[in-house]
Amino acid sequence: MAQAYDPSLPVVITGFTPQTGGVGQRLVIYGQNFGNDPGAIKVLIAGKEARVIGVQGESLYCIVPEKAYSGTIEIYIEGALLTTADQVFNYERKKVVSTLIGYKNEIDDQGWIDGKFNVAAGFREPAYLKFDPQNPDHLYAAYDHGPGIYLIDFNDSTVKQHLTASAGNWNRLRSLDFSIDGQYMIVSHDQWDPNGISTSIMSRTNGFKDPQILTTSRAANGAAIHPINGEMYFNGYEKGEFYRFDVMNSIPVAGAEGLGPKDYEMLFLVQDNGWEFRIEIHPSGKYAYIVVVNQHYILRTDYNESSKSFSQPYLVCGEPRSAGWVDGVGSSVRLDTPYQGVFVKNSDYAGNDDEYDFYFTEQFNHDVRILTPEGKVSTFAGRGSSSINPNPYGFVDGDLRNEARFDRPSGLAYDETAKAFYILDQENRRIRKIALEE
Repeated sequence: MAQAYDPSLPVVITGFTPQTGGVGQRLVIYGQNFGNDPGAIKVLIAGKEARVIGVQGESLYCIVPEKAYSGTIEIYIEGALLTTADQVFNYERKKVVSTLIGYKNEIDDQGWIDGKFNVAAGFREPAYLKFDPQNPDHLYAAYDHGPGIYLIDFNDSTVKQHLTASAGNWNRLRSLDFSIDGQYMIVSHDQWDPNGISTSIMSRTNGFKDPQILTTSRAANGAAIHPINGEMYFNGYEKGEFYRFDVMNSIPVAGAEGLGPKDYEMLFLVQDNGWEFRIEIHPSGKYAYIVVVNQHYILRTDYNESSKSFSQPYLVCGEPRSAGWVDGVGSSVRLDTPYQGVFVKNSDYAGNDDEYDFYFTEQFNHDVRILTPEGKVSTFAGRGSSSINPNPYGFVDGDLRNEARFDRPSGLAYDETAKAFYILDQENRRIRKIALEE
């Protein structure tokens, strides 16, 4: 057993390893006379306190804190600064999870509060997130079981209700997208009535505050606009229907009652009845992922340029009706309630046929995962800090995998310019952010 700290002898740092790393890095400091009581020792790196996890006389183990930019290592024992390392730790900025907006008090009665980011509250229901393609400072949230549509405005750092659910006669908004020219916002709506509102449309001219019915059908869980041909594709929950709709030729005329043509075509069924799914179309328009929420897997449907149509889908990852958390490839992967995904360009793929990874949230795995073009799934963020407790959920900011935790994340958006992800963390009542440390 290592000897206790001896105040009559000097404390010396002889080195440390590794020499380089970022927040969450496990660091071993070597030297003399560190003692054997972790509670008596404080380590500062660049003035930020590192968590001490162990000490054995000549070895001290700690976790690098965030934003330790200067890398200066100092050791305090029993409150006194006793030594500073001659060499600095080479701190590398890395992506971390942080909290952008929201809070949750002890009894969770903070309610819905509009206003500046530092006071806003809410985010209680699952929501689908989408940036306005013509105003990248505007992020919209379409809420399921809740208050309609909210606007997160990065220009003035405010959150405000954009439209109430009653404005569109909505109950369950399931997705949000924009027309190919950016002039219209389209939301899908889950209504069990066979002639219920399945999608609604709003115009930029009227500030996206003039909802009109676009299509009627039973229980739409998602609607997406093809980035090349401008058509809308949406689903039906009851029989797993995958529909095509010529939205650009059905735009409402100002002041008109209802819309023009409402006919839509069913392209295929997704295997079974009662399958809730979202449609996420690749930026090239060459294929789409069908994220099957309540059956825990993802399909791919390829776009046929000749027939101008999507084809019967096939499995990419996960196993129908088999919830779990397993990284891997194809059917060996296990998912649990995947919710929303975004395509993100990967510079490592430059020159490849497909340069995009697909990031998606999982509500009951409490994480964000990555699906590569080859069908490999890995965990990107969440489920960390297992030393605190064995739960996969919680509220912890920090290192993507070693520390960060979410609690039932749903909406996911990506800002290409800022290289930042935004996650609606439902049970934590917050909007979280993943980006390089600032």
